[in-house]
Amino acid sequence: TSTQTVKAQQVNPFFQTPAQKVQALGSGFVIDKQGDIVTNYHVIQGATSIEVLFSNNVTTKATVVGTDISTDLAVLRVKISPSALTPLAFGDSSALEVGDSVVAIGNPFGLDRTVTSGIVSAIYNPGEGSTATQENYPVISQNNVQIPAIQTDAAINHGNSGGPLMNTLGQVIGVNSQIETGGTSQGNVGIGFAIQSNTVKEIVAQILKTGKATHAQIGISVVGVTPQLASLYRLPVKQGVLVESVKAGSGAAKAGLKAGKQKVSVAGQTFFIGGDIIVKADGVSLGSSVGKLESIVADHKPGGKLSLEIYRGNAKTTVTVTLSNR
Repeated sequence: TSTQTVKAQQVNPFFQTPAQKVQALGSGFVIDKQGDIVTNYHVIQGATSIEVLFSNNVTTKATVVGTDISTDLAVLRVKISPSALTPLAFGDSSALEVGDSVVAIGNPFGLDRTVTSGIVSAIYNPGEGSTATQENYPVISQNNVQIPAIQTDAAINHGNSGGPLMNTLGQVIGVNSQIETGGTSQGNVGIGFAIQSNTVKEIVAQILKTGKATHAQIGISVVGVTPQLASLYRLPVKQGVLVESVKAGSGAAKAGLKAGKQKVSVAGQTFFIGGDIIVKADGVSLGSSVGKLESIVADHKPGGKLSLEIYRGNAKTTVTVTLSNR
């Protein structure tokens, strides 16, 4: 339970609503004997106090170890006897397949420790697939970052946020985070989303070490080259990643990466061509996978160097980008 103080508001020249305390319910799970708990950032955002209720009906105060808005994750800590804590183990979300059985545990609508079951309905990784756009990507953080996600039909409702999505081995393979209602209701319609456990493990490790998480970025928006695009516009390569825009002042801009300016449409998808085409990052061939590029970038720290092999027109060259912090 997180408590937030809402400031007084001036409704009109004659009336002011008083400051008041608002409570929000969420879920979480213990990850170690030190009392560290994983939940969603949006569950405790702006909280002035946080309390955790355990299954033996003991309630204790929690402090925030660190948060990461880009992945909607937070780590809390409680001072409680290690013998009273039963940590959950993380599983490997990259091993998941559509159709795998999963279980969600949480506190939907305040109904403590509710268990629902379902399957993995879909798996989403940022940039992978030609249809993954910012507009239709299912799990977007509050600072507009796409988060690796698992879609499930296990019932997830308000109050489930921050709770574990588990596989049949009892391992956490996701953190329940968002639902899609289709605008028809406020409850579950069979489409819920969880943050992939491999992302959670990486972010939690950073938070426990430094109190925060950092994310390296090049400073570009990209899209994978399709065979139809390469053939129709006679691109110098059949595979690669098109640079569609370059953020001003970014490492990409300082390295001289060029964005495409000619807008074209192929098979219903829009591209900006004429800019650089990235074919390798740190010597690794990308194919046409934006996800592979993002994975390579994610392995670096802000301030690190990334070598990119690119085609500019028909000429192949190499540029080195200094990565910035997202």
